[in-house]
Amino acid sequence: MMRMPTGELRHDLLERLRDPAAHFAPRPPGDLTRDGVSAESVAAGLDVPVRVAVAHLDLLAAVGLLRTTEVGGLTYYRRDEQRIAAVRRTFERGW
Repeated sequence: MMRMPTGELRHDLLERLRDPAAHFAPRPPGDLTRDGVSAESVAAGLDVPVRVAVAHLDLLAAVGLLRTTEVGGLTYYRRDEQRIAAVRRTFERGW
């Protein structure tokens, strides 16, 4: 497992979630486009333990950058483009 600072890992995760089909394996019963990506798929795609993936995904969801969907007992994560754009504008204005 390659180690990277947590902020860099979350940034990499957000970037990969722009095109989940290109970066993560599907995990039925969820759909990559409609529902998002499971924590297990994120862990495999980033080569980190599932618990690490869940911690980062949950943090990004808690601050509103990711949306979650429950399907078949699993949680799927996808980008919240409107919220990400709002945060980007806030930082560009210098708070």
